Amino acid sequence: MAFEITVNGEKRTVDADADTPLLWALRDELGLKGTKFGCGIAACGACTVYIDGYPSRSCVTPIDSLGEAEVTTIDALSGKAADAVRQAWVDLQVPQCGYCQSGQIMAAAALLSETPKPSDADIDAAMSGNVCRCATYHRIRQAIHHAAETMEG
Repeated sequence: MAFEITVNGEKRTVDADADTPLLWALRDELGLKGTKFGCGIAACGACTVYIDGYPSRSCVTPIDSLGEAEVTTIDALSGKAADAVRQAWVDLQVPQCGYCQSGQIMAAAALLSETPKPSDADIDAAMSGNVCRCATYHRIRQAIHHAAETMEG
């Protein structure tokens, strides 16, 4: 069945079953490989995208549930918070293997868009659903604080 969805600002047609997870439509049908598969049960955050501006797990979001919603992937993430987070990730050398990082960056940018000066508790709450198998959590927290500081100035 064909579904028309808006991804990264473009209307796209996806030929898939109604219950196909958005993740697989993005990766397999549209060739957007930045969003990763991690667990398939919305527990790790590697597949995080924005749906109408809110972080969502694409591995459990059926393609037919999107309707007119706008999907943003790491491939098109932009804005002051996103730029600050990306730079902080580089400055503090956050990634080790890097596999979870697209989901981590999506979650961190969403946090900073809503809470420009987050506390450690804010960061922990916002990032708690994102698993890093390399355990770079300390660097992730530092990078979010660093990004927040650079957004101020």
